[in-house]
Amino acid sequence: MDMRGKGVFYIVILVLIASFLAWRFIRPVHIFVVDEKFERPIGVDIPTGLGSASAGECGECHREIYREWSGSMHSNSWTDPYFQVDFAYDGSRQICLNCHTPLEDQQENLVLGFGDRDKFKPILMPNPGYDPALRDEGVTCAVCHVREGKIVGPFETDSAPHPVIVDPEMSSGLKPCKRCHVVFGRRWDTFYRIPPCGTVAEIEEGGEEPDCVGCHMPEVTRPVAEGGKERRGRRHLFRGGHYPEMVEKALNVKYRKEADENFVRYEFTLTNIGTGHYLPTGVPDRHLTLELRLLDGKGALIKEKTYTMKRYILWRPFIIELRDTRLPYGEPRAYLFEFRREVAASMLDVTVRYHLLDEKRREKIGYENKEPISYPIYRERIPL
Repeated sequence: MDMRGKGVFYIVILVLIASFLAWRFIRPVHIFVVDEKFERPIGVDIPTGLGSASAGECGECHREIYREWSGSMHSNSWTDPYFQVDFAYDGSRQICLNCHTPLEDQQENLVLGFGDRDKFKPILMPNPGYDPALRDEGVTCAVCHVREGKIVGPFETDSAPHPVIVDPEMSSGLKPCKRCHVVFGRRWDTFYRIPPCGTVAEIEEGGEEPDCVGCHMPEVTRPVAEGGKERRGRRHLFRGGHYPEMVEKALNVKYRKEADENFVRYEFTLTNIGTGHYLPTGVPDRHLTLELRLLDGKGALIKEKTYTMKRYILWRPFIIELRDTRLPYGEPRAYLFEFRREVAASMLDVTVRYHLLDEKRREKIGYENKEPISYPIYRERIPL
């Protein structure tokens, strides 16, 4: 090949590469792999003795459990305002419904098959059994507790109005959660250490057997149903990042002071003491900030510094996890703040804040939140 031919060849190669990268920038981003566990909604055979799959019907007998579930994010998984805005922004993909409204009759359409290998283009037809009221229940009781036309629970009973399957694994470990909370990301164009929403992968990275139920569904002794005998069971609270008191228990903050003739230094040590996964976990937008503000006697700001603990991910043209500064379980992390001795400082204001959503993401999708998207989980004012 002569020089001119080589030049044309290289130009063609560069054009092809540029075209491929341009396509990668404008194509829809699939941040996870559709696993068989959640590629389709769950079909439910209503157990004998029940009239529907509605949580409201379950609550007629299981009142305390129903009350707890009603105040949880599980019950709001469809109606949550942030999810609704984010869902619409991302094109209202059907695959999202399989975790946010997991039952077949919670969805307007039936999934007949898929028009692509990645399963992001489902073949749909109208669902004659669609129930909008059931849809609004989100992750309702039947998602976890109905199998093969029977109620699944950890205890035997001869007094229930419906057939029961006993499954001791319902009361501990990972089994009830793994359909939706184990999301994978291994694909040729993704370079994650841990996949998005990969909470279980984070726990397993530490070599421990996940016990989601043990933390997010605390033990309680009470009748499972009205008028029944007391048993050791679980509260159906499902509390996580939306509950400040839950997150506060997971974080330990200590500090120490050093000084020389020129500088005063504070070292803050943050340790995740309360959860086997990273703090925070969940969608990559969630993060912590350590905000340090040096104030004078009138409360005016002299100096400030903010540390951020989050996952930094490049989404295009390929998905690459650049770094992860979140708090792993049991590993102390130190953060420094210093100032000159001659500064007329009176107070060091310290705040650790939990962010449910990145502000840039909030603006991008147009989410006009009525509730705060962040809240403090540690606050202290240190007199100087």
